[in-house]
Amino acid sequence: MFLIVGLGNPGEQYEETRHNVGFKVLDLMAKEYKISISRIKFKGVYGEGNIVGEKAILLKPQTYMNLSGESVGEIARFYKVPKENIIVIYDDMSLEVGRIRIRSKGSAGGHNGIRSIIAHLSSDEFPRIKVGVGQPKADWVSHVLGRFDAAEEEKLNKSFGAVLSSVEAIIGRGIDDAMNRYNSFKV
Repeated sequence: MFLIVGLGNPGEQYEETRHNVGFKVLDLMAKEYKISISRIKFKGVYGEGNIVGEKAILLKPQTYMNLSGESVGEIARFYKVPKENIIVIYDDMSLEVGRIRIRSKGSAGGHNGIRSIIAHLSSDEFPRIKVGVGQPKADWVSHVLGRFDAAEEEKLNKSFGAVLSSVEAIIGRGIDDAMNRYNSFKV
């Protein structure tokens, strides 16, 4: 079983922001794999289905970004999902729009959602897919809570296909295969 977590903030005012690319990817995955993300529990909304022949849970924590680990920790413990089968998808300011980066483990790198997950799992050893949202030109808070311009949106949407393929690769062939195939991806 795999737990795939998309990070973001609940609420209409955050829907199309840079910080919510994890939610956006999960919505695309739900559509692609016909998984209804409609169950409310574990401080999140989630749905269950199959991805490349493996049972998968798609989770959108509803705790707001900085407390994402509360939701992830609860559902992971309930379903007894091993840490190496928890895939977290989130925004990364250090990557330009159109880039993705896959890691099998690592620090939070300044991302409060990841910091919370590490704290609640008592480990940094879980796969993650970072989706580039570009460097801020000024204040980083207004950057991540801001929206993409049309050109960035086009690049972002093209990168989402690689994110979905990388999730399939992690599940089907392992994290090393996914990193080898997709870490050089750039729109």
